[in-house]
Amino acid sequence: MTSAPPGAPDRRSLQSWLAPWGLLPPPRDRAGAAVLMVLREGRDGAEVLLIERAVRPGRSGSGQVGFPGGHVEPDDETLRATALRECEEEVGLSAAHLRELPRYVGTRYASAFGLLVAIFAAPLAPFAPAPTARDPREVASTFWLPRSALEVTRMEPRETLFGRYPMPSAVHEGHVVWGFTRRVLREFFGLPREPLYDPRQPPDLGTDTERHQ
Repeated sequence: MTSAPPGAPDRRSLQSWLAPWGLLPPPRDRAGAAVLMVLREGRDGAEVLLIERAVRPGRSGSGQVGFPGGHVEPDDETLRATALRECEEEVGLSAAHLRELPRYVGTRYASAFGLLVAIFAAPLAPFAPAPTARDPREVASTFWLPRSALEVTRMEPRETLFGRYPMPSAVHEGHVVWGFTRRVLREFFGLPREPLYDPRQPPDLGTDTERHQ
């Protein structure tokens, strides 16, 4: 599969992005939370639905951008059920608003929450309503991030586990996407894997230096 030239919109279909991921269920007990990547066709290619969480001092993820999702509840039969339940609770989109059953993309560690997170992805149905923040105490806003925004890296000050540091980020319409969410999206959309980044250790002269400009 070839990539679009630098700076050109990548208009691969949503199905081509989803094709590598089957419909097999993930291991049941490996994750404590699940998120859902809701995808749609945008003007310049694929877009993904993101939420900006409400500011709640002292709470992990306060004010940050992420996917609809959350912790596994005792009544959730599967991790896929967790992702779907949380998506409906947070932005009003249910399984009926998706073209197909969400596909399991992988399980990744989210250091901000200290747990493994199962990641699912599904295309939005054409008749689906616009996603909206259902509870302003939990979700401040929703927005669609184009894949192209992930191709530009900016160093934005963020609150990390080690304090406030400039972190590699994607910025779109004032929203800053970084950390777990940005890593997952770059991997899903086939963008180059970046070296492990420790904000306490500025990179040596060479390939990573421009990321601190």
